[in-house]
Amino acid sequence: MFGSMPTLALGGPDDAGPEGRWIPSIAVDQYAATLAAWFGADATNLASVLRNLAAFTPGNLSFV
Repeated sequence: MFGSMPTLALGGPDDAGPEGRWIPSIAVDQYAATLAAWFGADATNLASVLRNLAAFTPGNLSFV
């Protein structure tokens, strides 16, 4: 697991509403970009494969 554990409480800081819909702090695109960069993908390849990556900061989580 990478990142921080969400606060699993209704109405808590990670809850998107009163029904218990929690928002993750890391996008799948960020995680995938980090692993792909580790495998040798360059920025051009990452942008073409992970089209939503530009919406997230940082693009590389630097855990590997």
